[in-house]
Amino acid sequence: MAPPNRPPQRELEVLAIRRVTPNMQRVTLGGAGLADFPAGSEGGYVKLRLAGEDGRLAVRTYTIREQRPDALDIDFALHAETATGKAGPATDWALSAQPGAKIEVGGPGPAKPLPAGMDFYLVAGDMTALPAIAVNLANLPANARGIAVIEVMDEADCLAVEKPDGVELRWSVVPQPGSAPATLAEGLRAVPWPAGAVYAWCASEFSAMQSLRAYLRDERGLGPDRLYISSYWKSGLTEEAHKLAKREDAEAQPA
Repeated sequence: MAPPNRPPQRELEVLAIRRVTPNMQRVTLGGAGLADFPAGSEGGYVKLRLAGEDGRLAVRTYTIREQRPDALDIDFALHAETATGKAGPATDWALSAQPGAKIEVGGPGPAKPLPAGMDFYLVAGDMTALPAIAVNLANLPANARGIAVIEVMDEADCLAVEKPDGVELRWSVVPQPGSAPATLAEGLRAVPWPAGAVYAWCASEFSAMQSLRAYLRDERGLGPDRLYISSYWKSGLTEEAHKLAKREDAEAQPA
């Protein structure tokens, strides 16, 4: 039984698989288990329950890239663990799953949208954050202004993203994810600091997150009401070890 206030797990079926870019695999999930899935969950997340290398359960978190009444699209960035040269259980599953396969899914968890009413938006993320970034930019009002700096593995990974005309996309190519953790922060530093109310949204590898936080929070003084920042993974670590690193990092931050 799911803990109180946590949505129950459900079994979903793989409906389709498509390589969106050379390094992004889209898996479409649906089936009877989706019947009562909450509407409006795009940009939120699900927990995929997978078999790990040792046979134990591995739970991995992924953004809902698109939601339709009968299907969810989940995008998987296809980069191996930098330290081990091996893909994790979620990537392995996304590459090997076939239509008709079943998977247990928890969620949905809430989205972290860009708040309305800001004068300028600064967005930064790598390919693991690209699904959430795409949803957030598509949901901005037509008159929104901002710059999104996105790190991809190849120029062919630069997706067409729905966005307001006043939001500029700046792509940075880093063939080996996690190897250049300062790239995203450097991309934002190159943006002249905007006037007015600025909101920053960042999600990336752990060390890249620390660089972004040092700039946006420590140097520019953005508080929690103007800054969402998160690490989605840490180079060379499993998700379990990454969670521990995140907790230790959070505990070390000033109150």
